[in-house]
Amino acid sequence: MSTSSPEAVKKLLENMQTDLRSLSMECKKKFPPVKEAAESGIVKIKTIAARNTDILAALKENSSEAVQPFLMGCGTKEPKITQLCLAAIQRLMSHEVVSEAAAGNIINMLWQLMENGLEELKLLQTVLVLLTTNTVVHDEVLSKAIVLCFRLHFTKDNITNNTAAATVRQVVTVVFERMVAEDERFKGIVEQPPPVQGNTNRRSVSTLRPSAKDAYMLFQDLCQLVNADAPYWLVGMTEMTRTFGLELLESVLNDFPGVFLQHQEFSFLLKERVCPLVIKLFSPNIKFRQGSSSAASPAPVEKPYFPICMRLLRVVSVLIKHFYSLLVTECEIFLSLLVKFLDGEKPQWLRAVAVESVHRLCVQPHLLRSFCQSYDMKQHSTKVFRDIVNALGSFIQSLFIVPNAGNTAAISAPAGSVTQGAAQGGPGTGGVSGNLTTQAAFEYRGTWIPLMTVSVQGSAKATYLEMLDKVEPPSIPEGYAMSVAFSALLDLVRGITTMIERELAMEEEAAAEFREANPEQEWQQQPGAHLVWEEMVSACWCGLLAALSLLLDASTDETATENILKAELTMASLCGRLSLVTPRDAFITAICKASLPPHYALTVLSCNAANLSSKAYSIQGQSVQIISPSSESHQQVVAVGQPLTAQPQGTVVLTAKNIQCMRTLLNLAHCHGAVLGTSWQLVLATLQHLVWILGLKPGVGGALKPGRAVEGPSTVLTTAVMTDLPVISNILSRLFESSQYLDDVSLHHLINALCSLSLEAMEMAYGNNKEPSLFAVAKLLETGLVNMDRIEILWRPLTGHLLEVCQHPNSRMREWGAEALTALIKAGLAYKHDPPLAQNQRLQLLLLNPLKELSNVLHSDIRQKQLESVLQILQSQGDSLGPGWPLVLGVIGAIRNDQGESLIRTAFQCLQLVVTDFLPTMPCTCLQIVVDVAGSFGLQNQELNISLTSIGLLWNISDYFFQRGDAITQELGREEEALQKQAQEKGETLNRPFHPAPPFDCLWLCLYAKLGELCVDPRPAVRKSAGQTLFSTIAAHGTLLQQPTWHIVVWKVLFHLLDCVRTSSTTADKEKIESGGGNILIHHSRDTAEKQWAETWVLTLAGVARIFNTRRYLLQQLGDFFEAWEVLLNHIQSAALSKNNEVSLAALKSFQEILQIVTPVKDSDKAGDALAAMGVPPVLIDPLSASGPGRPLVRSDSLVERLTRYNGAELQAPPPGEESALEDSALWWSAWNTWYRTGTDSTRPPSGVTEKLSFIPSQPFLTALIQIFPALYQHIKANFSMEDLKKLGVILHGAVSVPISSDASPFILPSYTEAVLTSLQEAVLTALDVLQKAICVGPENLQVMYPAIFEQLLLFVEFSCKPPQYGRMETKHVANAKYNQAEWVALNYVPFAERSLEVLVDLYHKTACHKAVINEKVLQNIIKTLRMPLGLKYACPSESTWKLAVSSLLKVLSIGLPVARQHASSGKFDTMWPELANAFEDFLFTKSTPPDNLSIQEFQKNEAVDVEVVQLISTEILPFANFIPKDFVGQIMTMLNKGSIHSQSPSFTEAEIDVRMREEFSKVCFETLLQFSFSNKVSTPQEGYISRMALSVLLKRSQDVLRRYVEDERLSGRCPLPRQQVTEIIFVLKAISTLMDSLKKTQPENVDGNTWAQVIALYPTLVECITCSSSEVSSALKEALGPFKDFMQPPISRVQNGES
Repeated sequence: MSTSSPEAVKKLLENMQTDLRSLSMECKKKFPPVKEAAESGIVKIKTIAARNTDILAALKENSSEAVQPFLMGCGTKEPKITQLCLAAIQRLMSHEVVSEAAAGNIINMLWQLMENGLEELKLLQTVLVLLTTNTVVHDEVLSKAIVLCFRLHFTKDNITNNTAAATVRQVVTVVFERMVAEDERFKGIVEQPPPVQGNTNRRSVSTLRPSAKDAYMLFQDLCQLVNADAPYWLVGMTEMTRTFGLELLESVLNDFPGVFLQHQEFSFLLKERVCPLVIKLFSPNIKFRQGSSSAASPAPVEKPYFPICMRLLRVVSVLIKHFYSLLVTECEIFLSLLVKFLDGEKPQWLRAVAVESVHRLCVQPHLLRSFCQSYDMKQHSTKVFRDIVNALGSFIQSLFIVPNAGNTAAISAPAGSVTQGAAQGGPGTGGVSGNLTTQAAFEYRGTWIPLMTVSVQGSAKATYLEMLDKVEPPSIPEGYAMSVAFSALLDLVRGITTMIERELAMEEEAAAEFREANPEQEWQQQPGAHLVWEEMVSACWCGLLAALSLLLDASTDETATENILKAELTMASLCGRLSLVTPRDAFITAICKASLPPHYALTVLSCNAANLSSKAYSIQGQSVQIISPSSESHQQVVAVGQPLTAQPQGTVVLTAKNIQCMRTLLNLAHCHGAVLGTSWQLVLATLQHLVWILGLKPGVGGALKPGRAVEGPSTVLTTAVMTDLPVISNILSRLFESSQYLDDVSLHHLINALCSLSLEAMEMAYGNNKEPSLFAVAKLLETGLVNMDRIEILWRPLTGHLLEVCQHPNSRMREWGAEALTALIKAGLAYKHDPPLAQNQRLQLLLLNPLKELSNVLHSDIRQKQLESVLQILQSQGDSLGPGWPLVLGVIGAIRNDQGESLIRTAFQCLQLVVTDFLPTMPCTCLQIVVDVAGSFGLQNQELNISLTSIGLLWNISDYFFQRGDAITQELGREEEALQKQAQEKGETLNRPFHPAPPFDCLWLCLYAKLGELCVDPRPAVRKSAGQTLFSTIAAHGTLLQQPTWHIVVWKVLFHLLDCVRTSSTTADKEKIESGGGNILIHHSRDTAEKQWAETWVLTLAGVARIFNTRRYLLQQLGDFFEAWEVLLNHIQSAALSKNNEVSLAALKSFQEILQIVTPVKDSDKAGDALAAMGVPPVLIDPLSASGPGRPLVRSDSLVERLTRYNGAELQAPPPGEESALEDSALWWSAWNTWYRTGTDSTRPPSGVTEKLSFIPSQPFLTALIQIFPALYQHIKANFSMEDLKKLGVILHGAVSVPISSDASPFILPSYTEAVLTSLQEAVLTALDVLQKAICVGPENLQVMYPAIFEQLLLFVEFSCKPPQYGRMETKHVANAKYNQAEWVALNYVPFAERSLEVLVDLYHKTACHKAVINEKVLQNIIKTLRMPLGLKYACPSESTWKLAVSSLLKVLSIGLPVARQHASSGKFDTMWPELANAFEDFLFTKSTPPDNLSIQEFQKNEAVDVEVVQLISTEILPFANFIPKDFVGQIMTMLNKGSIHSQSPSFTEAEIDVRMREEFSKVCFETLLQFSFSNKVSTPQEGYISRMALSVLLKRSQDVLRRYVEDERLSGRCPLPRQQVTEIIFVLKAISTLMDSLKKTQPENVDGNTWAQVIALYPTLVECITCSSSEVSSALKEALGPFKDFMQPPISRVQNGES
């Protein structure tokens, strides 16, 4: 119920009346005046109530009177009455019905009561009510009331004192509250500025309003009192204590800071009165040094007094907190004092309260900032803020070092501390025994300090600053000071960092908004703020770091450690954000060191620490050292591992605290990576070592997984840390994943740090194959992978470094380098970039470049990795490589022979993939690279199969070119234009291979050139395959080439290849190659390098020839076809003359091919396959089956058709009538010359005796050579001269003379008995046949060649008896040759000679009458030649020979003799007759005997031949004796004569005797002789004489034989005579009978008389023979004697005859 409501007023009136009544009742007896006053008072009240509506106001007006009775009552000093009155007065007060005057009266009355010591508590109550309920008490009255309370504070009664103290406090507050209210009321009114006052007038309060004035006076007097001076306003004070005064001062300053800040007068008081006072009161504390003996000082030093000191510190705290801005200088002094109080020499309690005060400051970051701005940032000013922080640090250090600071004796603690320690749950008896304590504490080098909870984070709740009731300094529990200092440190860090970070964030926000609004302008930051922040950090970091590092090392409690680490972390991050590098690195170093085992040698950290420890920070003469960590902290060991050092050293242990620090470090890197900059180095180096000690190893993608330690004692991990490891490795990965949120600069710092870490790891891994640290490499990979979107900015440093790693000798290291590099490249290519890679060529090339660089690494494991990645890239991104193809192909092609098979195999897989899948997707400009790469695989010598397959790939590529020709041509054309343009701009010429051929042709040329290189590879299989591919490609796709390009193909590709092959073949090794390792058998035809090269030469030559043949028309349009033709022929010649049968034969095949003649090829000829493809006419006789896969040889009807068949893009059929182009005589003559040179050189017999013949051309070769001639001749016959014919003859002769090696003979020679010609001999005859046919139809002038042909044939005929010699070579007869010895066998030339003879006869038949034949004495030569077989007869190698010779002679003579007779007069045949005579002689009377086994029939046949000859003489020669030379006739007669009594050979058997006597022959001779002798045609007497001579010789000889026989018979008695003698006698007897017959037939006049006499003289001898015993002889004798009957009567004209 409010005091002004009607009910309240009514109640008040009633109460007053009641009070007055009571008073009058009490005073009725003793104090009548009082009673009266009371009663009149009642009347007065009633009156007032009746008259006034506003009763309260009226009461107030009349309050003096209303109060008067009660005041009088108090004056009675009667307790009961006094109490009643005071109560009544209080009631009036509470209703605010007391006027100023009344109040004054009341106060005076109270003063009297006080002086009388009455009702003290009631008095205080009354004063309080009076002052709080209204504001009527002012000035002196107020001061009196206040003094009254003060005086009551100093009574003897404790309760009164305390009540008074409380009242004083409340009253003081009331005074100031009134002032605040007053200010509030006058807030809106503008006042006149007060006149400026001189500072001297302390009482210048005229400007203040009433309440303010009271407050001013009160405050001023409080200062006076504390300073022990007389008060100005509180008159009547008798006693006062400083402690109370200080408390009051503190409460006023703390509760009403606004008053002092708003009113100059009050500010003045602060400056002039309070501060000097405080400083003066501090003096005993400043001077005092604990432990210094007072005797040393001249005057005893006042000891610091705890109550005063503590209250002073409270005042100072308030002053600093509220009035710092007014009292800058004074605060500097206060703060410096505070810092001094922390000194070790000060009493314990003083240090405790000082540290509590410092803590109070530490929780006010804005205040700290002001200090920094006002002192630290001013020149020539104390660095207050720095000193505070350093003092705290120093204080903490001193607690560990100063002996009485804590429980020094950790070993045996003194009793007192033990109980304290125990009370706080400390360790009973120290911790050396290793018992881990649950109590949070710090322990450093044996000093153990417990840690208590002193305040909630961020508020400074002091303990000792609140002990206002203590007079004696309290005992400080152990660890209290440390705990407060620790909290202060943490709060300081938290406050500063939070404040600065909040402001930084606001600034960034503002900057962002500004940029959004004005995108063009630069944001200007306020430099002021930054300077302050930087100064604050610079000022405090050293001290903080020193203290925190020490505490971190000493901490045994996880939470404390966590807090310290958090503080270090936030400081590091703040320094980073403010770009303060040194402090940032220092804090990070501290965390790093704490993460590692003690004394762990890590260079990055130690050099950093060195920089720091050189800066010792001085704090007013004492220095703060950055203390090195102690190693013996009692920590739980959770892991044992190996240090990461180059030299193996024992093991190191990690404690739980190390792991905790590590997590902080990870946290720092994770959350504040952006500000780490260069300190990444420290962070990562530390992490690397920790990871190593914990044995984490990198896995896929670079993430670290717990692995096994590879060597040394295994890493030992407790279960505690085992569960942590996955978390740690996860955080580690997340740390690098979060690098994607770093800005570019920070990212670069991170990469650089990783690179230099990695370099160290590489250094360490040199020279030993210890497991290297792969941390850096793995993390480079992780970082690269998460930053793919901006990979460009970090690609070069990243890959550049990884490439170095790839070259490291330590295999594990480089393996990871390659893993990382290839993973990055693959990821980079697979990443969806924006813009896509296809449109960003530069990026693509950038990504692929390191892949190419890897090719320079020599280690095969790296190359393997590289190639595997290429394979994967091709499989995943092959379609989109575009401009990256040259790089990729470069990698695939960078193979070397020293790299081993598996590498080459992998690379080749890539290439196969490219060729099969990606040719269409790559730019055409890369096709040439593909060709080069495929070529290089062909050339590598590690893996034959790959070489061969790569040649197959080249074929596939060529196919692709062929199919996509148009598209490729267009694209290359465009590219070419662009290049041309560039080249012109630069003023250079376009430089590419095979320029100026069109680009598409160049592509082909590169392909051909590559295949060409492969054609001369050292390995035969490769050469063969490449050769086949090259020629097939040119054959299949050559039509695409432009005409001028063919020029290059011919000269640069084909001829160049031929040159190389020829050179290699001629220099190849003839050593036998042993079969390779037993698993490959080499055929004997390929068992030397030379033989293998021979095969290559064959293929190459055949291929080139085929191209010349199929593309003849095209090539002839090139200007230099003739030169090319010559070169080709030259190659063919040198091949044909090579000392290798295979090559030489193949050369001829090629020769045939380019002349467009095909010979039938035997299956045994290897090169046949290559040649059979060309269909041209089988010119020659005796075609054998064509080789090859059953292709028949087809002749296309005309050249035109053939050309049309090969018709390509630019090759049209020539117009009709130009077929003669191919007949160009120069070409043919060039071919003839080649043929001639080849023939001459190959058939020239060796000169001199060579032990071992180097080389003899083979039969197939010679055959082929000769077979070429007929076709060749068709084209050169027009100018074929005698000269040429002679050359031909030499060659033919030479060819036929060549022997065969014995091992080839069974295949070539017919068995000796068969009369078959070898193909060579056939060919020779064919050649001659062709010639003679040509001469036959040719013009007259050709016929002079006949004799030469005869001559040639005759030479061959001679072979039948006299095989040709090949130089001086020993040849064996074929029958005697041993098959398996390398001997040379002469052929059986008989069939050949015989065939030649037949040809000769045939030819003579046709040409006997030709002038040339007559002039050149052909007939004579024939006879001369035939004489040899005729003379040998049975001695001829073959019986058929002489028979053929004879029949031939007869044929020839039948034709030739009439011609001879016709030309007898010319004398051209004179020399022929003697030859002929000799021939007859040699034949008919041969010196050789018939073979023993000659049958009778055979003998008779032979005799018939002889008879035939004689008949020829009788028909063709003797009748024409007059045309024939006399000598010749004479010779013939002699011969006939001889023949007529020819004796038999001695070896006939009895039975055969009559046959063997050649009697038929003798008979014919005889008859001819006789016929000739007695012919009446004898022209000259001489002739007759010769025949008569012959007869007489004949008869005389018969006589002798008969006589001898008779004698022998007689002598022999019963023994029969020798067979031959019997035969002879029989023959003679037969001859005699024949003679008798002849004589009878002849005209008598022709017979000489002597002849008759001789005949008759035989008779007696004959008769004597009658006695012979032989029946044969008897019968012959009978026949002989018979005719003599005609002589029984002599003829008539005997005389006449005798004369003639």
